[in-house]
Amino acid sequence: MAYYFTSESVSEGHPDKIADQISDALIDNFLAFDKDSKVACETLVTTGQVVLAGEVKSQTYLDVQQIARDVIKRIGYTKSEYMFEANSCGILSAIHEQSSEINQGVDRKSPEEQGAGDQGMMFGYATKETEDYMPLALDLSHKLLQELSVLRRENNEVTYLRPDAKSQVTLEYDDNNTPIRIVTIVLSTQHDDFIKPTDNTVEAKDIAEKAMQTQITKDIKEILITRVLNKYPQYKYLFENNEEIEYLINPTGVFVIGGPHGDTGLTGRKIIVDTYGGKGAHGGGAFSGKDPSKVDRSAAYATRHIAKNLVAAGVADEALVQVSYAIGVAKPTGIYVNTYGTNNVNLTDGEIAEKVNNLFDLRPYYIETNLKLRNPIYSETAAYGHMGRKPQVVTKTFTRPGGETKELEVELFTWEKLDRVNDIKKAFNI
Repeated sequence: MAYYFTSESVSEGHPDKIADQISDALIDNFLAFDKDSKVACETLVTTGQVVLAGEVKSQTYLDVQQIARDVIKRIGYTKSEYMFEANSCGILSAIHEQSSEINQGVDRKSPEEQGAGDQGMMFGYATKETEDYMPLALDLSHKLLQELSVLRRENNEVTYLRPDAKSQVTLEYDDNNTPIRIVTIVLSTQHDDFIKPTDNTVEAKDIAEKAMQTQITKDIKEILITRVLNKYPQYKYLFENNEEIEYLINPTGVFVIGGPHGDTGLTGRKIIVDTYGGKGAHGGGAFSGKDPSKVDRSAAYATRHIAKNLVAAGVADEALVQVSYAIGVAKPTGIYVNTYGTNNVNLTDGEIAEKVNNLFDLRPYYIETNLKLRNPIYSETAAYGHMGRKPQVVTKTFTRPGGETKELEVELFTWEKLDRVNDIKKAFNI
C-alpha cells in the first residue's frame, strides 16, 4: 500500500541553528589551537542575548564573545530591527573546566585505549534514494533552504528575505518503497514588512499581509523552485505534474518577527534535521558543541560512513548501522545492522554486522584518527545536515587574543567518503 513520508529542514538563521553554529565555532577554535581540547558547550539565544555554557579542558584561551559575534554576523543578523544583532547583543559566558571524573574515563596512557566520552547508542543510515545516499524528502528540504539562503545573500531577485526559514517536504511512496511524487511543500521564510497598510484599520492590515504572502508565494514557486531544479536536474521528474503539488508558503500569513526574537534557540534541538529526517533511527544525542571524544558525535559519523559504504558497495539498497558504548570503555558494547529486507548478499543481517565488526575499528581513538576528527571541521556541519554533504579540502584561518593567527588545511565531511567500497566488496565477495 502506498504511503506518505515527510522530512523537514531549517535554515542557518533558525534560532536553534544559530546556537548550533556558535557551539561548533567554539569547538573549531579550540581544536585549531589545541587538538587535544575536550569541549562540551551549549548556546542559548533569545532577544538581544546569547548565553554560552559548558565544560572545557584546553591549553588555549579564546575570545568566545568575539567568536559568537562573528558567527551571528556571518549568518546575517546585522540589523537592529531583527532585535538580535551581531554587534549589539549581550553575550554571557558560563564556560568552566571539564570534570576530572569524566576526563579520567576518556584519557589513557595508551591513546588506542581511549575510552568513550559517554554511554549511549549511535546510528548511521544510508539509502539509494539519492545520489548522496540520503533520504529524498530530507535532501529536498535541505536544498530548498540552501538555495533560499543564496537568494537572500544575493539580495537581487528577491530583496525582502530575512535569515530565519523552515522547509518541509512530503513524498508519496509506492508499494516498492520508491518515491514517486511530491505531495506537499511547506516553506516558511522570515521577511521584511515590505508592503505597508494604507491606514491603521484591521482591513488594511489584512490586505497588506495577503499581498505580501501572494508575492512570497509567487517568488518561491517561480524563482526558488526554478533555481533548485536548474541546479539539481535529477529532481525535475518530481515536479513534472507541478499543479498536483500543494504549496503551503508562510501558512500563518506573515513572518516578520523571527530568529531569536521570535523563538529562543538552544544547541542540539534539531537532531533529526541534522541526520536523516526521521528515516532510520537516532540514538538521541546531539552533535554540535561536542569534541570528537564524545561518541554521540564521532560514532554517529562512523556509522554513517559504514552504512554509506555498505550501500554503495551493493551489500544492500538501504542500511542502518547501530553501535553502542559504555563511558570510559574503548570497545563498543554492541554492533547491529538492519538492511530492511533489501539485502543483496546471501547473509543474514547479523552476519553482515559481524563482517562490519571485522572491517571497521569502532574504538573512539580509531574513529577520530581514521576520519580525521581532531581538526577544526565542525562549523560547516552545523546547518543543513551533518550527513549527505560533499567531502572537500578547505583552508581555514583562526585568530585568538593577542593576534595569533593560524591557517590550517582541513578535510571536511570525511565520513561521506566512499573509500571503503573496495574493501567491503572483497569481504562480501561482490
